[in-house]
Amino acid sequence: MNISITARGGKASDNMKSYITGRIARKQRVFEGVIETEVILSYEKLVQIAEIKAKVHNKQVFIKEKSDDIYKSIDQAFDSCERQIRRIKDKMHDYPKEKITDKIAV
Repeated sequence: MNISITARGGKASDNMKSYITGRIARKQRVFEGVIETEVILSYEKLVQIAEIKAKVHNKQVFIKEKSDDIYKSIDQAFDSCERQIRRIKDKMHDYPKEKITDKIAV
């Protein structure tokens, strides 16, 4: 899995990078189909923004969260990302592919 961490308007510390990679590892345990994850951290005056772009099979998940603390923004974004990935996973399991023999028997 490819991981990309970008900080705009500041620099991401090593502690923050390890925190983000830990959250990504947790997301990977939820669903193994995550191919690529990009985390973008932005700082605008008093607002700190965390954006997550994740590629899951043929789908893309995009989340953007704002708060006054960057760690809070990261947590909210990853929680939303996990919910969306679980929803994608459930949809994949709820709709099994039809068998070819079922269509031929008609």
